[in-house]
Amino acid sequence: MKLKDTSTVLHPRRKTKTVHVGNVPVGGSSPVSVQSMTKVPTAHWQKTVDQIHEYEEAGCQIVRVTANTNESAKALKKIKEKIHVPLVADIHFQHRLALIAVESGVDKIRINPGNIGKEEKIKEVLKACQHANIPIRIGINGGSLEKDILKKYGYPTPEGMVESALRHIQICEKYDFNNLIISLKASSVPMMIKAYELLAEKCDYPFHLGVTEAGTLFQGTIKNSLGIGYLLSKGIGDTIRVSLTGPGTDEIKVGREILRSLELTSFGVTIVSCPTCGRLEVDLISIANKIEKAVSHIKTPLTLAVMGCLVNGPGEAKEADIGISSGKGSAVLYVKGESKGKIKEEEIIPRLLKEIAILEKNNA
Repeated sequence: MKLKDTSTVLHPRRKTKTVHVGNVPVGGSSPVSVQSMTKVPTAHWQKTVDQIHEYEEAGCQIVRVTANTNESAKALKKIKEKIHVPLVADIHFQHRLALIAVESGVDKIRINPGNIGKEEKIKEVLKACQHANIPIRIGINGGSLEKDILKKYGYPTPEGMVESALRHIQICEKYDFNNLIISLKASSVPMMIKAYELLAEKCDYPFHLGVTEAGTLFQGTIKNSLGIGYLLSKGIGDTIRVSLTGPGTDEIKVGREILRSLELTSFGVTIVSCPTCGRLEVDLISIANKIEKAVSHIKTPLTLAVMGCLVNGPGEAKEADIGISSGKGSAVLYVKGESKGKIKEEEIIPRLLKEIAILEKNNA
């Protein structure tokens, strides 16, 4: 995916090291990647593989699975053999599961320093990852900070999260381990934003962005879009995971849309549609929703304008790859800026889908 020139809109990208998660580069000048996490028990490896295949189809570039038992950690080898995206093992409490995960061939380990245990255990994980040449994500979470940090600050704060991150970065660097990605997640958007901004001034490791425990599709989409989108607009962030109480495919779609809205990626069909008003003379809301659902599987970058009247309609429709400008029970169809004449309201959806299929074929 090619990064667009957004220099007139966004801040310059923060300069970081480049860390490779399998075949996906994270940081440096690499495009921002989209991640998600499976939501079935990892020990049920075939169900996990099936879910990952759904994620791959939705555009997931890195997938994370929990390794919370011996069975789940040992299942990672089978899972890794049957998927096409890099695999990350999520480890809490038991460092030995991280060692099994490394032996199983995962592409990255995620540990939470607040619950992984003593430095000696972290050292063992570092040694194993160093030998396997795979990175570690230090995953700081506002809900599971170390006890001494909570005692110092009284409650989770951005400063406490940064102190935790720096503490564990220093442990890694003490043992010459620099293959790191850092995350500072919180359920509070302002806390998450402030923590990343503070740490951005203190290190050059790539950042994994996310708002943790963000909520259901409606609230979670808003919180993730604000937190992740704000930081990306400031040039901070190298890979993202949208957190939602719902299907992982929704997380991927929202993540993709955040990147697309900031013009950081070109992927799938971008729909430009008017909010509608009293001038509307076709059922544009239904048309836009049906079209969005019908093109959700398309990966080819296309812009589709679904416009409701003559105020902004013709201009937006001409600028899009394909567009309509609606009138009374009809619309004028535009393809690559050229008018293709008037079509009836009932012809809008099938004609748009036909034109999309033609452009998709031509771009294949």
